[in-house]
Amino acid sequence: RKVVILVQAGKPVDETISKLSGYMEPGDIIIDGGNEWFPNSIKRADTLTPKGIQFIGMGISGGEEGARNGPSLMPGGPKQAYDKLAPIFEKVAAQVPRTGPCVGYLGPIGSGNYVKTVHNGIEYGDMQ
Repeated sequence: RKVVILVQAGKPVDETISKLSGYMEPGDIIIDGGNEWFPNSIKRADTLTPKGIQFIGMGISGGEEGARNGPSLMPGGPKQAYDKLAPIFEKVAAQVPRTGPCVGYLGPIGSGNYVKTVHNGIEYGDMQ
């Protein structure tokens, strides 16, 4: 099974994962799309891995436009988990005419959240 959570970063994510993981089985995947600080995603993966639950930390960007036309997705986590999710991510992500879906595997756990942090720094710098 694959479950996406979109809750406020920090303690709410920990509480949601704690409750949710009690219903999950080895091989299931939790995807946190809450733009979390990357070290927190690493800690959560370390907690879930012994239970056989895979964890993807995924930055999401796009705002209102992304809600209408598909966001940019920045997943990081176990490659085998990403491979299972890729067909779903590719359907949900923004579709770019020349390059295809705006999603790709970014590396081990924490990578997607780290890329989102860098993305925000660039975006907010441009807005200034």
